[in-house]
Order: sequence, then structure tokens, then C-alpha cells
Amino acid sequence: MELLTLVKKEVWVFFMAMMPISELRGAIPLGVSLGLSPLNATIVSILGNSLVVPILLLILEPVFCYFKSICLFKTAIEKIESRAAGKIKNYRKYRLFGLFILVAIPFPTTGVYTGCVAANIMKIKYKNALGAILAGVIMAGIVVFLITTGLL
Repeated sequence: MELLTLVKKEVWVFFMAMMPISELRGAIPLGVSLGLSPLNATIVSILGNSLVVPILLLILEPVFCYFKSICLFKTAIEKIESRAAGKIKNYRKYRLFGLFILVAIPFPTTGVYTGCVAANIMKIKYKNALGAILAGVIMAGIVVFLITTGLL
């Protein structure tokens, strides 16, 4: 029964890390509060947060194009793109390193989802964006781990 309880907690943390807004920044503290070790919570969160990256990078452009063609959604999609463009204006000149930093620094509204939208707006190639964003996820996981354990 103990293993089943541990797996349930890890599943909660994994899915929390996949969610926009909270991502691993919320999932690691959640995991620790559920009784997982900080290292376990961090690893599960990094895996959950990383899982959405290749999917988002593949589907964002066609989905945004499709919804912009529908009058009802055009304004909402343009607002999302505009918000992301505003966030990336300081990162644009650094491209991949900027994308990495955008994802790696655990501030609200930065992370995988904003990073994938930014990569789409900057027209960064899939492979390059994937590498920069995944490296950012790992760095953000380390930073949140250090904050959660009181080492930072």
C-alpha cells in the first residue's frame, strides 16, 4: 500500500508540472508538501514539465494559425502572441540563450509554455528550441530544488 501511495503522489506532481502557470515551479513544492523527498519531487517535476515541450513545439504554430483564421479566437491568439512577444523582447537578441534563460528563471509566467510560444514567434528551429527549452527546464528544476531545500 505504501508504494501505491508514493506513486499517487508522484502522479499528482507529474501532472502538476505539466500544467501551465504552475509547471515545475509549483510541482516541486507540492511534491515536498506531499511527503516526497525534494530530489524525487524535482526529478518527477522535470520529467512532467519536459514531456509537454516536444508536443507544444510541434502543434503551436498550426494551432495558432488555425485559430487566428477563426474570427472568434483571432483576438485571443493575438493577445497571447503579443504577451509572449513582450516577454521575449529582451531575450530576442540572444535567441537560444535567451530562450534558455526565459525558461530557466522560475518567475511567474515564464517557463515551458511561454518558451514554446517565444520559440514559435522567433521562428527558432524545432531541434534548437527543444534543446534550449529542455536545458531551461532542468535549470529551473535545480533552482526551485535549491530554494525548496533552503540551499538558495
